Amino acid sequence: MLTFIQNHPLVFSGVLILLDLTVWRIIPSEQRTLRVLCRVGFFVLFSTLIINAGMNPMQPPPWPDATLNLVATALEIGWWLFGARTVTVALGLLMPRIGHAGRLLQDVLGAMIFLVAVVAAAAYVLQLPVKGLLATSGVMAIVIGLALQSTLSDVFSGIILNTTKPYQLDDWISIDGTEGKVVEIDWRATHLLTGQGSTVVIPNSVAAKTKVHNFSRPYELTGVSISLKVSSQIRPRRVLDALDRTLQGVSALLANPKPKVAIKGSDLSAVEYEISGFIRTGENKTEVRNLMFDLAHRHLEAAGIATGDGAPPQPWSRPRLLLEEVKVFRALSATEKDELAQVMAPLAFSAGQVVLEVGEVADGLLVIGTGVISAAVPDGADMLEAGRMGPGEILGEEGIGGDAPSQARFTALSSCVLYRIDKEAIRSCLDARVEVRAALGRLRGFREQASRNLLLQKPQAIKKGGFLSWLHKKP
Repeated sequence: MLTFIQNHPLVFSGVLILLDLTVWRIIPSEQRTLRVLCRVGFFVLFSTLIINAGMNPMQPPPWPDATLNLVATALEIGWWLFGARTVTVALGLLMPRIGHAGRLLQDVLGAMIFLVAVVAAAAYVLQLPVKGLLATSGVMAIVIGLALQSTLSDVFSGIILNTTKPYQLDDWISIDGTEGKVVEIDWRATHLLTGQGSTVVIPNSVAAKTKVHNFSRPYELTGVSISLKVSSQIRPRRVLDALDRTLQGVSALLANPKPKVAIKGSDLSAVEYEISGFIRTGENKTEVRNLMFDLAHRHLEAAGIATGDGAPPQPWSRPRLLLEEVKVFRALSATEKDELAQVMAPLAFSAGQVVLEVGEVADGLLVIGTGVISAAVPDGADMLEAGRMGPGEILGEEGIGGDAPSQARFTALSSCVLYRIDKEAIRSCLDARVEVRAALGRLRGFREQASRNLLLQKPQAIKKGGFLSWLHKKP
């Protein structure tokens, strides 16, 4: 075998190139180190063979025979290209791609290495006048550059973006008002996956010139905000207080940086308010925003502030309005709701006061009229917050059906007004309406299951979200 190789080095050099391509395809792409080592090994063997055969890649082939000279010339040019490819893959191993951030840099370096190899092969192997070639190629480059000005602008903007890294793969960003998740950064454009499930392709030149809002920086935080308008006839202080209670009711919002309410602007008819805060990266941003909108509506309604420009409100009392919001009582007729509202007694609680203790049997059903209530379940010697409740939600349902004690501690986070429905009155309602009894039973089962899931640290099987809104599902 060694004798055959020594007698036919050019043939075996060509076989080595074919073996290199075959091995590169056979080895899985995940085994990058092994692939690069094999390629380097084949390049070293290839270099050894052609040098032992009397060839020098820095000079034209020495043989006068036309056929042999042609094969040798091809092998020497192949040596330069083979070397360029080997250096490129080695650099790829030494400079691992982090997502798509290092992709453009590696591609540009690879293109430059191959360009150098082509020019060197032309100069040393083919003995071409490189200076004239470079001058001609420079003129052609100017012509091509003018024709591809827009495309080249995107390419160089992509290089700048990947160098400065204003955003990376999987970041949630907004470019020129278009919001989405970064799924691809290539030579020409940035690809965003929007909240509607569609893909938006934004040229890199546009991204480099316009304002980029990165919602994923800092990486552990994600900003979330909503805006709403309220009539300018309402005193802003009343609205700000109600929206502050909204922030207290969203347990997913981090305490630091502190969430805030601000007035964005106003005109003769309305004042625009913005509620903003931060959640941990990985939380469902859409779910949190939906919850913020819902709580804002409920707290504004509890404060007697209209949130729309529809029909004027019904001339009902606050207890009667609450009964319209509570899902448990939706099966009742208007007359039955009127009668039940008559027996609802208001109870006031200050911030920090315990409304219902663990193990305490409620003497009636409590409906939250205003304020924020925190529900915490016992976890050994500690208490673990399970959720927060706002206007229109109920507590104490365990003591209605069978005088069962409360499984959670309910504490007022802000000043609150709750309305108590006497146990006898609610039981009469349950006897008259089986739908109300069934709804109350489902609510109780839902909360018990959610508490067990929280304590066991298991993934939630709750529809439309995790433990964030287990108590915010309005009963």
